Amino acid sequence: MPYTVDFKNVSTAGLESSPVAGALAGLRANEARYYKNKYDHDFTVTPAQDDPATLDYISHILSAERNIVISSRPLEVSSFEVDGLRMAYVFYESGLSVNVMYGLDDGGKRAVGFKLSDGMDIPEELAGSFKFARQKSKLAGTIRGSYFVIKGEY
Repeated sequence: MPYTVDFKNVSTAGLESSPVAGALAGLRANEARYYKNKYDHDFTVTPAQDDPATLDYISHILSAERNIVISSRPLEVSSFEVDGLRMAYVFYESGLSVNVMYGLDDGGKRAVGFKLSDGMDIPEELAGSFKFARQKSKLAGTIRGSYFVIKGEY
């Protein structure tokens, strides 16, 4: 069942099994606030098992582009189009958030972003391959993020 993320009253609903559930909920709320403020878009998530197509899309890009397979259990996904971009998210039990930004126009921006919840270690699949920059968030504490540019067509 889809859930619209409330960034004013942060909830761990759907993320309770994560050892960093509070920080992951803050990270999810941070994304919701960004899309609401920038695009007036309500950020909605769905349990990962209810939307295998979005999970497969993100997993395929990770595998094809960088031979990355995330070992953590996916909890929630989101997929939507806004301002000429196809956005897809997956929130993992470990506290990792992966998003795919795919510009629909030729030559549009296309990248995969990784965000680590406050308190989690860098996943083994990403350690050594990516450097993570830190940013502060009132909702999520310290977020560590990295990305890579998508070269293929998906």
